[in-house]
Amino acid sequence: MFVETVDAGSFSACARKVGKVQSAVSQGIANLEIDLDTQLFDRSTRKPQLTKEGERLLIYARSVLQQVQEMNAVAKGINLGEETSIKIAIEDALFVPRLSQILLSFGEKFKATPLKIISAASPDIAAIVKEGKADIGLMFLEVEIDKHLVQHYIGNLPFVAVCSPKSELSTIEELTMHDLIPYRQIMLHGQEGEGLDLMSQFSTEVWWGTSFYAIKELVVHGVGWAYLPSSLVADSITRGNLIDLNMSFDHKPWSPLVEIVTAKNRSIGPGLTWLTKELKTLFADRTCD
Repeated sequence: MFVETVDAGSFSACARKVGKVQSAVSQGIANLEIDLDTQLFDRSTRKPQLTKEGERLLIYARSVLQQVQEMNAVAKGINLGEETSIKIAIEDALFVPRLSQILLSFGEKFKATPLKIISAASPDIAAIVKEGKADIGLMFLEVEIDKHLVQHYIGNLPFVAVCSPKSELSTIEELTMHDLIPYRQIMLHGQEGEGLDLMSQFSTEVWWGTSFYAIKELVVHGVGWAYLPSSLVADSITRGNLIDLNMSFDHKPWSPLVEIVTAKNRSIGPGLTWLTKELKTLFADRTCD
């Protein structure tokens, strides 16, 4: 009643809004003032005016109402059978802007279901989902079909070969496979040492990392060269921190396929159903090569 009176401008307008008689609203606010030992409104004018103390407490009153609304929303979600939590394992190279928008919409729609986001290398994600450590995985495609998983192909992500401006590779106008042999290549692999099925080794000396972000930092500092997601390195190329290598054998950008994986024979609630559907649109605005 306190907040509604402020928003509506009078006790009578508040009464109409909350479906009570004006005297009940006046008495309710008077009781609140007694409980708080503070005068909220100056009643000497035709319309009640907030006191300075009332202005201060109005901020907290709105906050309390917001928390109550959120609690009711969570309770409603629980009663509708929404999951108590969802764990999603994500290849860090796939944290594109559209993904953040999807996760934000999920949070607004499923307030009863907090997300646990697990960042992992693609070669590890299938096992994470199969072992029940995640409910859904977003990863680069595994060529071998896994009978324990449901796999949904959703698009692809372009990669480019890059090196530091300090690297000798940056001085070669067009690179052949033979040119790459003596220069250290940095590649992705999982915790168990498995690499991406579709990523080829060209150099005799290879270093490995479990994160494309870590690999990028190594390349920027001249440790080696690597194929990295174009979305991850575009700004660095523009600023001159990385050089986009011209590979004679890449007639189109190398674009590994991306998939969603879930475990077979597991119950899927409304939150996971919605999330799976939305993730299928992750690359809807990009033409796949």
